[in-house]
Amino acid sequence: MSHDCILSEDMFQALNRPVAAGRQRASGLRFADQRVHALLHALILFRQLAQGFRAADLRQHLAALSGSDPAAISQGAVTYQLRRLRLHGLIERLPNSFRYRVTDFGFRIALFFTRTYNRLLRPGLAAALPALRAVSTPLQRAFNALSTQIDAIIKQAKLAAQNLTHSRQVTFLKHC
Repeated sequence: MSHDCILSEDMFQALNRPVAAGRQRASGLRFADQRVHALLHALILFRQLAQGFRAADLRQHLAALSGSDPAAISQGAVTYQLRRLRLHGLIERLPNSFRYRVTDFGFRIALFFTRTYNRLLRPGLAAALPALRAVSTPLQRAFNALSTQIDAIIKQAKLAAQNLTHSRQVTFLKHC
């Protein structure tokens, strides 16, 4: 009871699902999407700006993070990304301006998502999959041991099923 995983699961799913506020709609912020991670990295940078950030700032950072030219990102695409972030509660528009500020919620989500993906999932997956690494890692050995145990249990279950079928056949023949 020290934590409530149901609430955190609801929040995770809400971020990954589309959102609507009035007539405005925006797609979900899918956890493994590269564009979402570029947005979240930009939010971490923008959190440090006292005056907030503008759409042009987001365009520059998205281009740099994705390795493309800022001119290749249309104003409509930037506006759409701003709306996604705003409707999900990660940013808020500053009154009487065209600037935005990263919310506390947005900063925490950006840090958690980017750090989890970059420091846990990517290296963990590389360590767990034998085809990705020539040198055996402790995580890879643990997965191999688990796989071996699961295969042994499956083999035992098949043998038990075969023995059960065989004993029923023998019993049936004895009664005939």
